[in-house]
Order: sequence, then structure tokens, then C-alpha cells
Amino acid sequence: MPQIWMTYDELATLSGCTAAEARVQALHLSLDRRKSRDGNTRVKLDVALMARFFEIIREGEFGLDDAITALRETHRLMSGGVSSDRDSVRRGVA
Repeated sequence: MPQIWMTYDELATLSGCTAAEARVQALHLSLDRRKSRDGNTRVKLDVALMARFFEIIREGEFGLDDAITALRETHRLMSGGVSSDRDSVRRGVA
């Protein structure tokens, strides 16, 4: 299981609140907290907060997902895979 540690400011951005509210949220959720060498306190995200973090990242990379899908489809077609539905319609097969 990956660990994601965030400062209160970063958690605030993720949660849409202030850093002070993020600190209260971390205390309420009993998140692990550690003081880093840079002097900032960081909290370890729980499973729900990690899911939200990954969801936000995936939303920003939606175009990347589409590009990967198109690349896989092109590879499949070039390697002699079954033709796509679009090709079948174009040739009048479907």
C-alpha cells in the first residue's frame, strides 16, 4: 500500500479548506503525523483521501488515457488484430 504524506497546506488544497481546517480534519481522522526535516508537519493520507488524490490526478490526465487507448487500438490493428467496428461499417460489413 503506497503512503502519501502531505503538509497541512497540501491537505487543505486537496480538501478545499484552509490549512487550519485541514489540521483539525487530520486530528479528527487520527491521521499519522510527522515533523519533517524541513520543519513542516506532514500527515499520512488514509485510504479515502488517497482515493480522492488519485481521482484528481486522473481527471487532469484524461487526455492521456484517450491517447493510450488510441495507441493500443492502433497497435492491435497493425499487428493483424480484428478490425474495429468503424472499419466494418466503412466496408459495409456491419
